[in-house]
Amino acid sequence: MKQFIHDETNGLGYELVGDYYLPCLKAPEPPKVGRFGMIYLDYLRNNKKAIYSGPLISGKLKYHVENTDKQTEEMFSQLVAQLAKNEGVDEALKRRNQLGWVQQMNSIRNRAEEIVLQEVVFA
Repeated sequence: MKQFIHDETNGLGYELVGDYYLPCLKAPEPPKVGRFGMIYLDYLRNNKKAIYSGPLISGKLKYHVENTDKQTEEMFSQLVAQLAKNEGVDEALKRRNQLGWVQQMNSIRNRAEEIVLQEVVFA
């Protein structure tokens, strides 16, 4: 008996295991996302089952989560840059007072993260 066979009617391959042919199934690759994408995926999975299950069944969940992650990362970067500019946090401040610059940038990043989470991820 052959070790591997391919069924043209359903497009699946089968592997001989013992006396039985078992389908060679492959799980879909998980989305490659950053922190906002992971938070979004977890939020959908636990709180928005209807929105989660539709793309999951159709196979478009990976694209949906990756797209949302890309949008949130771009929004976060733009917000940090805008807030830093508006508050005068620049390289001159960094040279004069490094600890003050770090404190202000941490504050700006935290506020930008909260805005992104509320406006995009948890919307």
